Amino acid sequence: MMKGRKRMGKIRIGQIGAMHDHAGELIQTFQKMTDVYELVGLAIPEGETMLGNAAGEHVYDGVPRMSVEEMLNRDDLDAIAIETSELNLTKYAMMAVKKGLPVHMDKPGGIELKDFEALIAEVQKQGTLFHTGYMYRYNPAVQKLKKEIEEGKLGGIYCVEAHMDCGHSPAKRQWLDQFPGGMMFFLGCHLVDMICYLQGFPKEVIPYNCSTGFDGVTADDYGFAVLKYDNGVSFAKTCANELGGFMRRQLVVCGEKGTVQLLPFEAPPDEGARTALVTGVRECFNRAGGWFYKGDQYQTEPFDRYIPMMKAFASYVRKEAVNPFSPDYELEVYRTVLKACGKSGR
Repeated sequence: MMKGRKRMGKIRIGQIGAMHDHAGELIQTFQKMTDVYELVGLAIPEGETMLGNAAGEHVYDGVPRMSVEEMLNRDDLDAIAIETSELNLTKYAMMAVKKGLPVHMDKPGGIELKDFEALIAEVQKQGTLFHTGYMYRYNPAVQKLKKEIEEGKLGGIYCVEAHMDCGHSPAKRQWLDQFPGGMMFFLGCHLVDMICYLQGFPKEVIPYNCSTGFDGVTADDYGFAVLKYDNGVSFAKTCANELGGFMRRQLVVCGEKGTVQLLPFEAPPDEGARTALVTGVRECFNRAGGWFYKGDQYQTEPFDRYIPMMKAFASYVRKEAVNPFSPDYELEVYRTVLKACGKSGR
């Protein structure tokens, strides 16, 4: 393991799980970043399958397979990625943390607060690195927006509107029933994370999650939550039954001195592009523009949503940089997500 290695070239990383929706994309990211990572193998936990393969099962071709125990008992491992079912994320992250390994765990964690609290306590006890898969933190437009907020360009923030929608099949929408808040837990967690990142933690969270009821689906496939602050109200809205919803994913940040809109939050720059994405940006900072002021509009350069995230993780593993998202911060994000799901976050 990393504690026993005096020098580090490529980061030797293993992945536990292939059931999370980001699992296949993360494997592909390691395969692209061969100057940074050496992928030692994949372990599928007992009772899990390989459902998280949006890119297809071929992405796992040639990846060595081993059991969870074999992987965690290796003495040459520098880090671990946890991509199991959402229900099992904290379970396997805890096993890796107890080995003293730096952990990248996909979002948002299991469904029980006590388990996440225990995980964070163990991270702090071991003094190891804990990193979560909220990839929108690394979106170039979000990074620029965060800097503008910190520099005071928008003034005081009074509202963040966050949308993340898509058109899932009835089977996928019913699958959401295993999570508190359904779609709010599954994808709305990204929105809650963004609101907290850009505006801080709210005074109160009011959930309004429900089922559209279409196609006989009874799960909460429509997520909505209000986050209250001293000087305004923000909201997260996520629906699994919205035609054209992917291209309407957006953030709108409103401040006393300006408004910034990211729409679409992610879009392929070319027909058929899967990994290259762009963000449309509209910035309004000039009151002299009047009612019809459109602001400055531009599009980011194409980016891969996972590469900057895993570059950052590598820099933290190598101690070239400090993770700005502390274990305590991640715990507060998780508590806020649970509140948005209608489950107590204390």
